[in-house]
Amino acid sequence: MQFQVLGPLSITDGCDSVVLQPSKPTVLLATLLLRHNSVVSTEFLQSAIWGEDQPASAKAALQNCVLRLRRIFVKYGIANALIESVPGGYRISIGTAALDLMRFRQLLDSADAAGDPEAELRALKEALALWQGPFLSNVPSDVLRRDEIPHLVEERLRAVERARDIELSMGRCQQVITELWTVARAYPARERFREQLIEALYRSGRQAEALAEYRAVKGYLREELGVSPGSSLQRLEMTILRGADIGPPVPDDRGALEGPAAAAAAAGLPPAEFPPAPPKARAALTAAPPPTARPIAPVPHFTGRTAETASLVARLTTGASRPVTVVLSGAPGIGKTALAQHIALLTRDAFPGGRFLVPMSHPDGTPRSPGEIASALARHEHHRADDGPDDGAGRLLVLDDVTDADQVRPLLPTRPGSAVIITSGLGLAGLVAAHGGWAHRLDTLTEEESCRLLAAVLGAERAEAEPDALRLLAAGCGHFPLALTIMAARLLTRPRLRVADCVAWLRDDPVTRLSLAGDPRLSVPRVFATALDRIDPLLADAFLAIGRCDRRRLTARLGAQLLGVAPQEAEETLERLVDAGLLEEEPAGEYHMHELLRAFARARPGGGGPTAVPAVPAATAAASP
Repeated sequence: MQFQVLGPLSITDGCDSVVLQPSKPTVLLATLLLRHNSVVSTEFLQSAIWGEDQPASAKAALQNCVLRLRRIFVKYGIANALIESVPGGYRISIGTAALDLMRFRQLLDSADAAGDPEAELRALKEALALWQGPFLSNVPSDVLRRDEIPHLVEERLRAVERARDIELSMGRCQQVITELWTVARAYPARERFREQLIEALYRSGRQAEALAEYRAVKGYLREELGVSPGSSLQRLEMTILRGADIGPPVPDDRGALEGPAAAAAAAGLPPAEFPPAPPKARAALTAAPPPTARPIAPVPHFTGRTAETASLVARLTTGASRPVTVVLSGAPGIGKTALAQHIALLTRDAFPGGRFLVPMSHPDGTPRSPGEIASALARHEHHRADDGPDDGAGRLLVLDDVTDADQVRPLLPTRPGSAVIITSGLGLAGLVAAHGGWAHRLDTLTEEESCRLLAAVLGAERAEAEPDALRLLAAGCGHFPLALTIMAARLLTRPRLRVADCVAWLRDDPVTRLSLAGDPRLSVPRVFATALDRIDPLLADAFLAIGRCDRRRLTARLGAQLLGVAPQEAEETLERLVDAGLLEEEPAGEYHMHELLRAFARARPGGGGPTAVPAVPAATAAASP
């Protein structure tokens, strides 16, 4: 006999199936099966069966419910010993072949371990075929629908996403359109399904329908949820409008957590990230994706951030009775990842469960799927549990380069003693407000810290020989850690080059020359451009206009004149640029842009020279905030 929960709760012998009638024993059976082979407490069983209207003798009523369920088992030839009464509750002991949910998860693991896309797709399709109709529609329990069913539905939707990604990567665009249309309509707020549908339509030569679908999802998100489409959808729209080639899509990585250090070493790379693959090598990435998470690596020549480090270490190592969330935000290239890795190493003793860095974006800047990362981490926890008893040891995750709050919500820690450090160009204030935690916004290094960083790389002798030139070089780098690291590495590989020569060379092209040949990760213009591509195109235009402005500081009213909008709209634009890490706010209601970002804005194609802001009438100036 088999139990089926991936649909109406039923019992089958392989030929005939019996759908159980809605009843309290049916709720009891569903609850035990959803937590199969685990002890389910009497309190949770009572809550699942009766909700808030529990009988006065709930414990006796539960025992009676168990007896009724055992009679149902006898009726269908199922052994009584299946349900065990144990201290504190009950447990149903069952094998994989007897429960479709266990088989579903076994097939997902097989898909992860598959050696090629075809094998992975076969396993995913076999897993999805186990779902038969409305999920537990005959189980009348508000508690299960609130606490258990959403997680299982999410597992199914992630599997659907993965299967469609693989089919798109194989060029089967026309074959998946009908199925994507159905699932996109069933889950209109799930942007990934809409994105897959738009991509399939466009790659099938149906550009007009793809744009119509984008307009439909944009209207839905704004009218129903009050949000704009995500950056990935916006980039897809721009690609379609330009008529550009999307190229073969690469499914999100889904690698296990074991062995990442060896993989990075074999590739000759630091553990933080892998370089983007050329088009001909993308098939290799599909077959052997990089790991989802990697052990924390030491940060070479980490300098400064003394106050921030002390504060964050204290937050992570005190109050271990609850999970901790920390958000590190700031301008691109400001050193968020380096600080997060440095703090993770300093707090190693507080997290015996391990410390991992999880890249939340692909090397080309596009965001990774939160579902893939969440499922990979969940399977990692499952494998750890299989290896031995779980002692509840806390774990620290560094979720690096997060593009929006929805990416990290499924990954926020729930276990006491665990923590997450989120690095993002966005402030993510809504995430902190809704889920708790602390937010730290990083600024540039001080002149002293910048010079110490340069000296740490170059060596004291070389730095002390040209102290004035060292300060000028630090200023030319805008005191951005990324820019300082790039210039220090250039000088280090050119021992005959004076620091003063490097200052003069950088002055002629203060942005483009902040790059290292052969390593696209170490490029200031690339990092800035990626941040700009992630925001709304109109917001990006506003950033460029402000960067070209001859005013170093703007109020909302001056911004309105510059952008040609109402003061309230200008203030909203300025605030959004602040949240994106591309603008800084002063205490007196003024805004300014870091000089390196300003130089980047002026160097962008079509940037031109400085733009003057019209003079403000005296009465208007007096009214300005």
